[in-house]
Amino acid sequence: MKLVDHFQYGLNSPICLTWELTYACNLACVHCLSSSGRRDPRELSTAEAKSVIDELQRMQVFYVNIGGGEPTVRPDFWGLLDYAIGHQVGVKFSTNGIKLDKSRAAQLAATDYVDIQISLDGATASVNDAVRGPGSYDTAMRALENLAEAGFGQPKISVVMTRQNVDQLDEFKAIADKFGAQLRITRLRPSGRGADVWDELHPTAAQQRTLYDWLVARGEGVLTGDSFFHLSAYGQALPGLNLCGAGRVVCLIDPVGDVYACPFAIHENLLAGNVRSPGGFEGVWRDSALFADLRKPQTGGACSSCSFFDSCQGGCMAAKFFTGLPLDGPDPECVRGFGEQALAARSGEVAIPRSDVDHSRSAPRNSRKPKAPVPLTLTRRPDKACDESPLAGFAPLV
Repeated sequence: MKLVDHFQYGLNSPICLTWELTYACNLACVHCLSSSGRRDPRELSTAEAKSVIDELQRMQVFYVNIGGGEPTVRPDFWGLLDYAIGHQVGVKFSTNGIKLDKSRAAQLAATDYVDIQISLDGATASVNDAVRGPGSYDTAMRALENLAEAGFGQPKISVVMTRQNVDQLDEFKAIADKFGAQLRITRLRPSGRGADVWDELHPTAAQQRTLYDWLVARGEGVLTGDSFFHLSAYGQALPGLNLCGAGRVVCLIDPVGDVYACPFAIHENLLAGNVRSPGGFEGVWRDSALFADLRKPQTGGACSSCSFFDSCQGGCMAAKFFTGLPLDGPDPECVRGFGEQALAARSGEVAIPRSDVDHSRSAPRNSRKPKAPVPLTLTRRPDKACDESPLAGFAPLV
């Protein structure tokens, strides 16, 4: 069995666990997938967080990707970082840089098994701050300068690609080279507050081609994770997992201990359990009915008849889910144009899913939005093999 086949059917423990430590954040990024801003009073305590780390050690999880919100504003963050490393769980954390002064940078440079991602969504202050807020560009630059001065080895610059910054790829790479950093680019998803700006911010079809061509020609050493495997339908497969790993090799723990199949999809339909339940995180990962369903053989549904299916695997589950498309249909940004057709074919009665978790400072405190009746359907059998279009047999959600 190929290694990717093991991934498709799930592993005994996740290879990449995302853990949002807090919904508190000093910024209010317009595309925040977790709609962060205010702390949730129910978030895991220090003791509970340490218990989760103990479980991850027993499960031999190699590293955890910590985010938020802004994880460094949580008072016990630095203690939890040390605890994780001391228990053989490496830490990669994403930050806007607000707490990375010279002292913290020196501390991190002297710490093993820690990696840092500085979020930056514009190679210039005008582009970045329009998305992330006034002063956020300068904060990120100052953090990168402090890390470089301290001798921290190769931090990451994490960029969410938008319609406004695709033409800045060379500039992003130059910033990374200047600070001895590695560029990491990720995809904008229509989740959280990102749902409100996706139509105006997600790259156009022409820009997707520009991004793909740039990655092929100049993207050596640039990290993409599993963000852009849908672009592989242009021809040459891009490096990375090229597979939706939701519930198979990746998942999300949110600040209150809820476990979701996908780090980009905080929604009750993709909620697998809670670490506070009997059995803890390990019980959720191994026994969740949702995860068991996601790990069953899946043939791609309508997309399996497309000659490019082996390259793109039908695209991103979260992108489809939060645009009201079936999970067994084309990605809304399908480079063959089938996603655009699918979006146009949606009925006006389609309920577009929205997360019921919103900690934005502009939202009512701890609001939970009305729940949309959205079925989660995973088709096991493909449409007719002779169908030329992956949209054959496509039926919009109603």
